[in-house]
Amino acid sequence: MSRVAVRPFLVKKIADGHFQLTVRHTRYNSQNYPIVTATVQEEAFKTATAAKTHAKLHFGAETGQFSTE
Repeated sequence: MSRVAVRPFLVKKIADGHFQLTVRHTRYNSQNYPIVTATVQEEAFKTATAAKTHAKLHFGAETGQFSTE
């Protein structure tokens, strides 16, 4: 597994055509191995842009911190 930190925000399209936001937090153990904790937000968004805007307003996200799936 790569030791490069994952981007902290994942925007993923779900089955009904909406988008879901996952907030990820990376920490490192004593051997400097990354441990990622992911928290899926309950709210579904109509567009990926709406999900990114929500992350910017509520979590302080910045451009370049998003990953899509």
